[in-house]
Amino acid sequence: MEKLLIKGGSSLSGSINCSGAKNAALPMIASTILSDERITLKNLPYLQDITTMFELLGSMGAEILLDEKMNFTISSYNLIDTEARYELVKTMRASILVLGPLVAKYGKARIALPGGCAIGTRPVNFHLDALKKLGAKIVLKNGYIEASAKKLIGTNINFEGITVTGTENIMMAATLAEGRTIIKNAAKEPEIIDLANMLTSMGAKIEGAGNETIIIEGVTNLTGTEFDIPADRIEAGTYLAAAAVTKGNITIEGINPTRLMKVIDKLKTAGAMINYTSNSISLNMTKELPNPVNITTAPFPDFPTDMQAQFSVLNAISSGDSIVNETVFENRFMHILELNRMGCNIQVKGNRAYIKGVESLYGAEVMATDLRASASLILAGLCAKGETVVDRIYHIDRGYERIEEKLNYLGADIMRLPS
Repeated sequence: MEKLLIKGGSSLSGSINCSGAKNAALPMIASTILSDERITLKNLPYLQDITTMFELLGSMGAEILLDEKMNFTISSYNLIDTEARYELVKTMRASILVLGPLVAKYGKARIALPGGCAIGTRPVNFHLDALKKLGAKIVLKNGYIEASAKKLIGTNINFEGITVTGTENIMMAATLAEGRTIIKNAAKEPEIIDLANMLTSMGAKIEGAGNETIIIEGVTNLTGTEFDIPADRIEAGTYLAAAAVTKGNITIEGINPTRLMKVIDKLKTAGAMINYTSNSISLNMTKELPNPVNITTAPFPDFPTDMQAQFSVLNAISSGDSIVNETVFENRFMHILELNRMGCNIQVKGNRAYIKGVESLYGAEVMATDLRASASLILAGLCAKGETVVDRIYHIDRGYERIEEKLNYLGADIMRLPS
């Protein structure tokens, strides 16, 4: 199992390009199942989760080609199997995204109950209940979801709770359903808009993506398309936070700042100077210690839960006390124990972390517990005195493309060690 060795103390400086967004790419790859033609996706990030999704489609009979420009062309219109086996699904919760497209296009699917980061219960019942309302028959058997339908029929769906993957799954399924589907209490994340834009380019009829209500008029078939994966707002936010904790001065190119405004506002509160254009964000951290920043996570457009761990590090080295309130996942403070081993002063009570800022962190051997926890430990290592070793970095490779290469390009000192 590989590790990262981080020598702390360097300020980050320079400019890097933002990679394509994993959370946009995964549902887009799944949506190729709906099309009768080839689909080309550009700017795909090189990540383990992307590889797993391709392996999953390949196991069903899809053809995936890579050209000299690193664009992927996917032919998923003549699948020979509609089963997502456990050995592929167990590492990636987003595998559930093939459920809706398979039932809509092929009338059946057998999907292993998914795995992924252990950050709390993310029930798939929202997906299943909505598919039932569209007319699918659902059976849970031997750890698998077995779904079937002669034809999905449009209906009104009101999600009990906000679910990003649930919204995406049902939005995809509804594109080939007969009649109109209205999704209420839909997720508003930018990735929902991205998926809707791609599906629309394939011939789908979708209105309201990015709002609480989404309306889909079913069509008989979807065509091929070429589509660029938008930049990863969480990757951009993570590198901005890394610059803030190292007193750095960096620019992230290729990112739409409107997708990160809550993060930008909190970084400004912490004392960072931020400038942005329509396609870039620059941060200059001149304060010796950041100001403490209270945050409460919530679905978009509020502060993202995927940036909570990174801001826990920023608050840990701040000039005062802060409170981090996690409202999205009930088990997303597992990184706190590891951060405290590096000198942080953080107490967790329920869904809140009470943080007292300290002047310095100290290198230690730590273990990553999930994707964003991995990022927080790397940030802590960057600003700590001495050396930090982050173990179980397979989590980080699921969501950050060449993270040590990008950080080293900005002046960090990180080495990937073999197992």
